[in-house]
Amino acid sequence: MSNTFCVTITHCKTDPDKATLGFVVANAAQGSEKETMVFLSSDGVYCAVSEEIAKVNEGAPFAPLKELIDKFIEAGGKIYVCTPCMKKRRISETDLIASATPAGGAALVEWLSAGSPVASY
Repeated sequence: MSNTFCVTITHCKTDPDKATLGFVVANAAQGSEKETMVFLSSDGVYCAVSEEIAKVNEGAPFAPLKELIDKFIEAGGKIYVCTPCMKKRRISETDLIASATPAGGAALVEWLSAGSPVASY
């Protein structure tokens, strides 16, 4: 059994529910003592932009996206943001929350090739 877990999120503005659920699962994995990585691509890159994060609150029983992301980061979770997806949306590294790391697809491939399970939202 792998000691790692990956959640890929491709939605934020287009489907805030999927962004929220992705971070709910990421927190569950991190809380289960799995080294957890969230890879944000496509519209999901907005999950790393503070002003967009603040807009997502799906309501009970879910916490606002900002709280879910903060909890994930505080627990040691890693957030990688697809560099080409950022460029397409004119998002610069300075637009990202401090704990998000721009990365290409190679970072995701490396994580998964070590046997990590993945959930996608």
